[in-house]
Amino acid sequence: MVSEHHQPIKETLLVGRALLNFTSVFVSLGVFLFGFEQGLMSSLLTNKYFKDYYNDPSPAEVGTMIAILEIGALFSSFIAGKVGDNIGRRKTIRYGSGIFVVGGLIQTFSVNIINLGFGRLISGVAIGFLTTIIPCYQSEISPPDDRGFYACLEFTGNIIGYSTSIWVDYGFSYIENDISWRAPLFIQCLVGFLLFLGSFIIVETPRWLLDHDEDHEGMIVISDLYADGDVESEVAKVEYRNIKENVLIARIEGGERSYQYMLQRYKKRVSVACFSQMFAQLNGINIVSYYAPMIFESAGWVGRQAILMTGINSIIYILSTIPPWYLVDGWGRKPLLLSGAVLMGFPLLIISYSLMLNNKYTANTVVVCVIIFNAAFGASWGPIPWMMNEVIPNNVRSKGAALSTATNWLFNFIVGEMTPILLDAIKWKTYLIPAASCLLSFFCVHFLFPETKGLTLEDMGSVFDDSSSIFSFHSSVNNNSYGSEDVSVGRRVSVSNASAPAPDPLNEVFRQSPAQIARNTSLLRPELDNHGIGGALPQPTQTTPLIYPSKSTKSDIESLDGIAPSDSNVPPQEIEPPSYDSIVEFKLAQQRKPGIFKKLYHKIWPDVDKDNEQGPLLP
Repeated sequence: MVSEHHQPIKETLLVGRALLNFTSVFVSLGVFLFGFEQGLMSSLLTNKYFKDYYNDPSPAEVGTMIAILEIGALFSSFIAGKVGDNIGRRKTIRYGSGIFVVGGLIQTFSVNIINLGFGRLISGVAIGFLTTIIPCYQSEISPPDDRGFYACLEFTGNIIGYSTSIWVDYGFSYIENDISWRAPLFIQCLVGFLLFLGSFIIVETPRWLLDHDEDHEGMIVISDLYADGDVESEVAKVEYRNIKENVLIARIEGGERSYQYMLQRYKKRVSVACFSQMFAQLNGINIVSYYAPMIFESAGWVGRQAILMTGINSIIYILSTIPPWYLVDGWGRKPLLLSGAVLMGFPLLIISYSLMLNNKYTANTVVVCVIIFNAAFGASWGPIPWMMNEVIPNNVRSKGAALSTATNWLFNFIVGEMTPILLDAIKWKTYLIPAASCLLSFFCVHFLFPETKGLTLEDMGSVFDDSSSIFSFHSSVNNNSYGSEDVSVGRRVSVSNASAPAPDPLNEVFRQSPAQIARNTSLLRPELDNHGIGGALPQPTQTTPLIYPSKSTKSDIESLDGIAPSDSNVPPQEIEPPSYDSIVEFKLAQQRKPGIFKKLYHKIWPDVDKDNEQGPLLP
């Protein structure tokens, strides 16, 4: 039945761009917590009441206490990938924020350095969950042309958290007792609790919903995000078909989700995601983030002055994260990383040289170079690695994100553990190590990283050699001489045989699925313009493997294996989203389900007639 009206069926009060903006800003509280935790402890290390209470901990004790957070995050990031696949991105964020509150309370009321370290370990477990799943969540709800913008916006939230903690520490440093360091530790618990409450409001990602056959809810969320709540919008239907097609193809290929399968099949993609996180740490940012006040003290800024200089640096750091909002989807990911490696390397060399000279210019020189270094990182190696999970296919994205995030925490731990020891042992030479890493990262990006701006998540295979996309030259279904798809203009360009004759446009149509035809209408000849999705098309002039998408049920996906169905008279069937009527029935059934308060009510008064109760109905 075709509906005569386009009545919104909404999952949330907000829809469209408003929903995207609200959700992106809200989930950024997860990375805000990580930034807050980083900056918080860096400033407390120079607090005299903090040092007195913990009996002036040695560099090794400080390094272990700081870096143990990364140990917790390292192990939980592996678990987070599996948890995120099983229970969803939204619930994983909920559990992560709840664990963070527990860890923050342990830190707030700690009685010794071991107790404090244990609290940071628990907080690290939470941060491992949040930093693994939130980038996945962000990439899976963002439209391709704005995915970089929202990822960079998320990173800005991280740096705002870092800066906020510095200024909170600075404000409380005027209190002349232990509250000066316990109060900032408690504030992070309040932010974690706010994120926990918000996890009940935000939507689940449509890709996770469709991957788990929650097709009705998935269609509602897609329409909320991209079509202002209109489930009959063609924009929503095309997006549904695009995602579901990718899900079904992954099932035909075996439905593998193991780490072994991922590393064998998608090794280049995983390398890009992991190398970006590795160099983000080895390039030296946490030498500054964790120990900035100590660095400023070594350069001549003492006590509260060191925290003040760190706070000023953090404001410039925030401002530096804004240009990538507009550059990442236009200029691209790769140019930002290359320029960032250069702009970070030179200040590190100058810091090292200035500390070696140790003259009257050293203090100001170090401040200026640290600010330039932070700004360069904030505009490049800060946001970009967290969004590189976009290159991982949907069926293993959580595990790919887990591995890349674990790489981040492994090298984060190494840097956090070794920095105070190296600063104490080799002093100014310490900064030569990250400077060398900046040089290596430049060549790694230049030779290994492809550019992924503007690609949909489903079309990432077009720039990788892993045969993972039916739209890629490397695909086993589409292994022809015409090359990979130029998704920006909806046509194919040669990457393997420049002298090959131009492909026949009609045959190019038949090499793609009906859903892809609908998305790339420029492939159609004028005489084909009246043929809609699933319409009758002239037969191809030569035999070419076809893709036959079917209805989105597990039992009916054999027609997607690249072989025509046994009944040759059956035309290719498009993947159809749930009908308007079935979505209405689903939504009404959802509304009639008792909420948590109603369930509690029936437990207290079990004799109430539940069958006669009606939930709110759609208009």
